[in-house]
Amino acid sequence: MDGKLKLYGFNNLTKALSFNIYDICYAKSAREQRDYIKYIDEQYNSDRLTKILSQVTDMIGARILNIAKQDYDPQGASVTMLIAEEAAVVSGSKKPVNAKEPVPETILAHLDKSHVTVHTYPEFHPDTSIATFRVDIDVATCGEITPLQTLDYLISQFDSDIITMDYRVRGFTRDLQGRKLFVDSKMTSIQEFIKQETLDEYDAVDINLYQASLFHTRMLIKEPQLQNYLFNTDVDEIPPKTRLLISTSLRREMIEIFSGRNVY
Repeated sequence: MDGKLKLYGFNNLTKALSFNIYDICYAKSAREQRDYIKYIDEQYNSDRLTKILSQVTDMIGARILNIAKQDYDPQGASVTMLIAEEAAVVSGSKKPVNAKEPVPETILAHLDKSHVTVHTYPEFHPDTSIATFRVDIDVATCGEITPLQTLDYLISQFDSDIITMDYRVRGFTRDLQGRKLFVDSKMTSIQEFIKQETLDEYDAVDINLYQASLFHTRMLIKEPQLQNYLFNTDVDEIPPKTRLLISTSLRREMIEIFSGRNVY
């Protein structure tokens, strides 16, 4: 499809991207594990997550209507943003709301159908010495906005060892002749929207249901370097045999998360 589709009325297709990453770390002692969780909470607190989501919103050409954010005790953070494709309009009026003014309590219905959310889940296992940081980001939009163009940015903002992504299009819109359109852009895989140099670093698998406009991609880092997974420890301080055991343990953890099952 070349250029914008000629539609009858508003493009009310709903597009949802679920972006999920895991960052794996080896923290041997209980203190290292606590320090790792503390580091993650400081590195990915609600303020920084808000900046990331604000950039995502800017990239898809949307406008932020409202932000709700929360840091949790003992760990984790959440941010939710209500976004709109065009300037908010006061209910019953055609006058756009000035960006510097408070957003009105009531707005046109189609403006409150889009949102961006992020939740973090840091945890560690006391027996295996492996700590895992998980991030879930959901971008739901309507109209001409598509969240797929933000994938490279999202991947770059986190240490992503395993990535899973789901993209789905729901509803329908109509062209000028009244013909129903169930998708407004041609695509065969989520991978089409990720830079090749990024894809080269991962093993990627697709599971797609084209008739249902449902796309799934999962990615696993190809060549992890042990030093990148040690928290407050230098790899040269570890005996070669122990390095191998740690590397094997980390890789098994990644494979099981990537596979979604207890392989070992």
